[in-house]
Amino acid sequence: MTQETFRKLAPTIPRQPGIYKYYDAGGTLLYVGKAKNIYKRVSSYFIKQHTNRKTSELVRRIEQIEYTIVNSEQDAFLLENSLIKQFRPLFNIDLKDDKTYPYIVVKKEPFPRVFLTRRKINDGSVYLGPFTSVAKVRELMDFVRQQIPLRTCKLNLSAQNIQKKKYKVCLEYHLGNCKGPCEGLQTEANYNQDLEQVRNILSGNLAPVIQYFKAEQKRQIEELAFEKAALTQKKLEHLEAYKARSEVVHSGMGNADVCTVVRYKDQAFLNYMQVEHGAIIRTENIQVACKLDETEPELLEFLLPRLHQRFASRAKEWILPFPPEWMDPGYTVTVPRAGARKKLLDLSQKNTLHAVEAYQQKERLHLVQYEQGAAESILASIREALHLQELPVHIECFDNSNFQGAYPVSAMVCFRNGKPSKKEYRHYNVKTVTGIDDFASMKEVVYRRYKRLLKEGTPLPQLVIIDGGKGQLAAAMESLEALGISKKLTVVGLAKNVEEIFFAGDRESLRLPYESVELKLIRYIRDEVHRFGIAFHRNQRSRGTFRNQLENIPGIGEATIVALLKAYKSVATIREQSADSLARIIGIVKARKIKEALAGPVQEHGLNT
Repeated sequence: MTQETFRKLAPTIPRQPGIYKYYDAGGTLLYVGKAKNIYKRVSSYFIKQHTNRKTSELVRRIEQIEYTIVNSEQDAFLLENSLIKQFRPLFNIDLKDDKTYPYIVVKKEPFPRVFLTRRKINDGSVYLGPFTSVAKVRELMDFVRQQIPLRTCKLNLSAQNIQKKKYKVCLEYHLGNCKGPCEGLQTEANYNQDLEQVRNILSGNLAPVIQYFKAEQKRQIEELAFEKAALTQKKLEHLEAYKARSEVVHSGMGNADVCTVVRYKDQAFLNYMQVEHGAIIRTENIQVACKLDETEPELLEFLLPRLHQRFASRAKEWILPFPPEWMDPGYTVTVPRAGARKKLLDLSQKNTLHAVEAYQQKERLHLVQYEQGAAESILASIREALHLQELPVHIECFDNSNFQGAYPVSAMVCFRNGKPSKKEYRHYNVKTVTGIDDFASMKEVVYRRYKRLLKEGTPLPQLVIIDGGKGQLAAAMESLEALGISKKLTVVGLAKNVEEIFFAGDRESLRLPYESVELKLIRYIRDEVHRFGIAFHRNQRSRGTFRNQLENIPGIGEATIVALLKAYKSVATIREQSADSLARIIGIVKARKIKEALAGPVQEHGLNT
């Protein structure tokens, strides 16, 4: 994705916390990242010069960006981790297991211990988490131990061992941190009552715990134990401040599919979230073209079962904004009004609405790609406007690219049925042209393209667009006439500035209405060939493909070379100039260095191949 393309897309990027996903041209997920502000984080990839080779390679491959908005940084953190583990994108660190984030475990054993762990074992124990902040979890565990005395030892407190008086109380008992179940000084029933209070705190069910401490504080005040009451007040403040629940991870919720849909014009936007064991493992934004006047419930009834099957969801619960008229009896539909499920539904709705807003912004920027029905109508309009014999279902567009007058390359993009056919895009290293000559370069690449199609027996396009004026169009026509196919396809030139359309041999140009759908599609094709050509050109420069004799001169940098090639077009012409002529552009010191270095045979600039 070029900086120019990104600048057009930038207004559609949310300025909220969430995750972003980068895809390449083939739809492969390259990278998942989290951000406090998605816009700022994504922008940094395209406005900075990256010295890291892998980052540069990632940016070079990006063709599509998707986002998922969440309500907090913590939720972005957890969702990023879940998606990375699910898909293992190429440019993400591969997390092999769940050791990244800590859990609190209530161990399955007599007189269960409660402790922090990074190992999640399938042993029947209860695991709460994961938590994003180790410091907060340790603080919470310290708080629990200060208020509720539970054992911390690893002794096997079976009824038989306790009856045999196998163990003696330790220092923790004497400090008041344990009630001595090892010697039978605390019953298992009493221990479980304390453990239930701990579970309430750890699972986020703070109301009964807060009520307990408020009652305890009231009793302490009545007994004039003000110091104890002040300590209890601090405990209450700590409890009020702590937020154990997350809107991305709900440990007690199980598996569910969450889905919302919004209809806009002839498009439907749907957000789908797949939840397993209380964690979001997949989030997808889907856009579909509506064929009839389907209502939002009808769209949901049609799309959700297919998404459920496509992503192999194991959920039997569907969380939806409204009850559908028809539903498979094997599933439960929840339309939540409050609680964890409502928060997930709100999160899905937020992403759906943002997808609609992004689409509206793309409409304003003329970046919306055309669906099949609309494309056929637009192609028919182009056929009529350009007086074509056939519907232009196959369109190709050519453009030359150079760097400030130096290093020429060319590009061709192919559109089928009004949409990019990226597997048929081609770029060309100009081989036969000396210096910068747009006309000769266009003649060469058009000849090479259609000579190959004829050799392979591949059908020719109905319409060829040459990005340039009459000169480039005439050069392209020379190649087509040489191949004997100038009458088998329609070729037009598109002027770069005023967007006039030229036909070969015509003195007057054709001007389509600026806001017409025909010109919008032609403009989109032109912008796409620009993007593709510039991306190839930048990649060639960064790989050091371009070389010329000037680059081997000590003390002569890229800026100087570009200035000279822009003025004189080739090394041969530069060599013919006097030192005084060169000095007017680059100064006398550099001019003398270049004259001395060019005293030998000329090595013309171009491709080092």
